[in-house]
Amino acid sequence: MFVVIGATGSVGREAVNLLLDAGEEVAAVTRDPAADLPDGARIVSGDPSRPDTLTAWPDGAEAVLLSPRAVGGAAAPLLSLAAARGARRLVVLSAATVEHPAGHRRFADEFRAVEEAVSRSGLDRTFLRCADFAANALAWAPQIRTAGVVRGAYGDAATSPIHQRDIAEVAVRALLRTEDAGHAERAHLLTGPQSLSQRDKVRLIGEVVDRDLSFQELAPEQVRRAMLAQGLAEDIPDRLLGSLADYAKTPGPTTDTVERLLGRPALTFAAWAADNAAAFMSPAGS
Repeated sequence: MFVVIGATGSVGREAVNLLLDAGEEVAAVTRDPAADLPDGARIVSGDPSRPDTLTAWPDGAEAVLLSPRAVGGAAAPLLSLAAARGARRLVVLSAATVEHPAGHRRFADEFRAVEEAVSRSGLDRTFLRCADFAANALAWAPQIRTAGVVRGAYGDAATSPIHQRDIAEVAVRALLRTEDAGHAERAHLLTGPQSLSQRDKVRLIGEVVDRDLSFQELAPEQVRRAMLAQGLAEDIPDRLLGSLADYAKTPGPTTDTVERLLGRPALTFAAWAADNAAAFMSPAGS
């Protein structure tokens, strides 16, 4: 039995599917008991940031996939619960900024604090320090569908975005401890195969959907005001704009870790865009 915390997220959902396809039992932790999860997954409803609500946590689950954003500041009590119920190892979805700082330090510190709590837990652990998710580009979908223009700040900011499927596959191998995978007591820096600016990503989406898309540069403060006007919490523009400002000066890291661990090339951003083309398509007749 494997427990996936953050099971409705892009990586968590992929991991649940991969584990089920491998014939494993999966307990999917979610705040929403009616969440749309794959058939065969055992739903554990409750709030991971309040471990006392996870009354259906299964006994004997050998490993846990942990998303720090799902647990907030409750990592220590959650780890105690996992250990008490029999877990022996953890795979943590951490961030590349832990070792390659960018943006406001407090956001990297949140991931670092979870890593430190996991290290103190005494459980075997693997940290997956991920670059920005290719799936973050879904935030552009409404603009692309309606206007064919992405309006944002720091168009030249460059990272190596990673497909959630690659993260999930590495995570599942670490959970299963696939022979010779080299995951025990390790921190893996996971990125996509190619450094791309925001303008590059918009262009690649355009190629997939066969539209001439463009990136319109806006002042960071204008973007911040627009995000807050949409009702987003202040830490969301802080997280986004802080990291983009740094990546506009120095591109984020690019590694071959995915290829080394999976024995195949990492999936490209273009492949991710093709997988998600429907999200960027204009309604028929528009």
